[in-house]
Amino acid sequence: MVTDKPAYKELMEYLASSLGTFELKEAPLYDDKTVEMLVEQEITTQVITLCSQHEELETNHRSIIVREIDSIVYDMHQVLLTYWERPVTQTQALFIVEFTGLIKNVFDSAVADLLD
Repeated sequence: MVTDKPAYKELMEYLASSLGTFELKEAPLYDDKTVEMLVEQEITTQVITLCSQHEELETNHRSIIVREIDSIVYDMHQVLLTYWERPVTQTQALFIVEFTGLIKNVFDSAVADLLD
């Protein structure tokens, strides 16, 4: 649905090219929230929003989306492995929110094509 599309590859390249954001030496934004936790939280928020906006999605489509999200989180983990368990900073949090929004945009396009 998404992970085999050029837009997804471009997103992963964008993530890889943005590693400098994760190398910055800043104070953690939260004492107890890691990059992993924020990625999972933001991805979950985006999937809930996606499914809410597209109520006409069938159960099998939602299942495909969940499988794709699992794959995306895995890919993000691989790219961000060095930083995955570190406390998230303000700059990283802003990037993660933006990046997960871009992921949702790719899904929005795929869902629109699916439902046409």
